[in-house]
Amino acid sequence: MPVSSSSSQPESPLLEGLAPVVAAHTRLLILGSFPSRISLERRQYYANPRNQLWTLLQALWPEQPLPPSHDYAGRCRWILDRGLGLWDVYARCRRTGSLDSAIRDAEPNDLRQLDLPRLEGVAHNGAASHAQAMRLGMRGVVVHRLPSTSPAHAAWSLARKTEAWREVFARHGLCA
Repeated sequence: MPVSSSSSQPESPLLEGLAPVVAAHTRLLILGSFPSRISLERRQYYANPRNQLWTLLQALWPEQPLPPSHDYAGRCRWILDRGLGLWDVYARCRRTGSLDSAIRDAEPNDLRQLDLPRLEGVAHNGAASHAQAMRLGMRGVVVHRLPSTSPAHAAWSLARKTEAWREVFARHGLCA
């Protein structure tokens, strides 16, 4: 069911999300809600330098340096090599700005279209993504709710978020 539109707000344009970053050997799929304005402009997941995802992943996998932000293809290979994938719960929506609370007329991605034979788990990056978990139709995989890496979620320190993410990654054999 799409997130409803509010008649008191002006109509914003329909935004198209990003393609999934996955491979046949993906074991854990991280799902955000929808890419930020900066991510959409750059056509890169987690492109906002204030988002903590890439910093958090480097803390989980310190043995090999994270490629620099200008090497997005390298970053994608870096996560795929470790069995991690990225996508969002929404394929398209209307939104002004980047806040999840501003999402309107959202259309969900169909996760069943992905061919991920080794997928063990789906980890939602934040509450807005996790709120859609039951609608996504993923059966046979463990579903996790992780603290958001968004700059809007400052209630948790990076260290606390990293430990929560480490527990989930360790459960799926992605880190010690």
